[in-house]
Amino acid sequence: MKIHKAFLITILILYVSCKNITEANKAQALVLATVKSERLEGEALMDTVQSQTLKYFWDYAEPNSGMARERYHPDGEYPENDAHIVTTGGTGFGLMGLIAGIDRNFIPREDGIKRLDKIADFLATADRYHGAWSHWINGETGKTQPFGKMDNGGDLVETSFLAQGFIVIREYLKNGTEAEKAVAAKYDELWKGIDWNWYTNNKEVLYWHWSPDYKWEMNFPLEGYNETLITYIMAAASPKHSISVKAYHNGWARNGNIKTENKKYDLPLILKHNGSEEFGGPLFWAHYSYLGLNPRGLSDQYANYWDLNLNHSKVNYLYSLANPKNYDGYGENVWGLTASYTKNKDGSIGYTAHSPTNDTGVISPTASISSIPYTPEESLRAMSYFYNDLHELTWGPAGFYDAFSLEGEDWVAAKYLAIDQGPMVVMIENYRSGLIWNLFMGAEEIKTGLDKLGFQY
Repeated sequence: MKIHKAFLITILILYVSCKNITEANKAQALVLATVKSERLEGEALMDTVQSQTLKYFWDYAEPNSGMARERYHPDGEYPENDAHIVTTGGTGFGLMGLIAGIDRNFIPREDGIKRLDKIADFLATADRYHGAWSHWINGETGKTQPFGKMDNGGDLVETSFLAQGFIVIREYLKNGTEAEKAVAAKYDELWKGIDWNWYTNNKEVLYWHWSPDYKWEMNFPLEGYNETLITYIMAAASPKHSISVKAYHNGWARNGNIKTENKKYDLPLILKHNGSEEFGGPLFWAHYSYLGLNPRGLSDQYANYWDLNLNHSKVNYLYSLANPKNYDGYGENVWGLTASYTKNKDGSIGYTAHSPTNDTGVISPTASISSIPYTPEESLRAMSYFYNDLHELTWGPAGFYDAFSLEGEDWVAAKYLAIDQGPMVVMIENYRSGLIWNLFMGAEEIKTGLDKLGFQY
């Protein structure tokens, strides 16, 4: 992994100054040097956040599969049988992050290609359901790990997050060395084997789940607006298993009923956020579908998607400034509500989708940081504060811990989730270079899918 120059200089200074103390004290000084550094801003800060966060998918990946663990707990304490559970969607985010890491030389290119090859081989032999993977997979065996009683089959939404990564890898490697072209071909084959149309159940809508044991019993149609726009776009883009246009308009867009005239803080929400029509939903709705899909200039008959995400992010930020519940710390430096670990009333750690309508005083760093393409000044200010001022509370071995609170006594969930770490790496890269957006949007099938659904881009 790339270490920022400032860290190396600090380490060198400390080492030279330790000539006359014990070897044990030298070692302790060196450890401290990697934790405490001078104040970082701008490019140096983004370098550090990207490279450290990428460790989640590089250093702390599940060893047999190479895929992203569902969660990484530095203390080694996991729920029963959880240490080898890998996540489909989180791995998709991580695949895009690995491409950013290779491109920025955070990861040696040859080693990165080998890891991508390993993951492709694992996915090719893992359980699939009409081409789709399950939400969770046992990283040692490739067998489905049920996400819930009936959720033991194909998960189309998680598969669509994963498939975004397939497209990005293929586009990045397709003109490379022979070894790189071979890896690109593997991901191309995995992408083309997903039977998106099966998941309509012969109706004009996509369904989230199908199980060989419970068939369509979960009965979860994908209707907007939430995090699943990318699922429809991938399904329309498929060269072998494309869905009909009606599934998008009648299903996702609810026959046009997806639009709204609602405003918050004088900002139009544009679309009805499912269950969150006053403020908009948790901020991951502005991230997951748009890691590869570029919202700049993207529009259809329902929305301009840049305006949609910009306004969503601004409303979330302005809510923290307004701070109607008077939580300690909320303000221009501390904001960002999305799904993450949370603090339960009894002090234990739980999980919830934080939003202005579900605000418990817990901030998720991924919320503000992954919004950086939409709110660069606000996001960089929060990133700087989290890193420079709250460092000892918020910073750990894989970047910012998943969630924290300054309400009352400072609290942190000193743990990590793949679906929160991945978007930070990718969206910082999209803000800096547009790399992942350019790769994904350059794919011919994606253009065909967007054209089919009536998008301008």
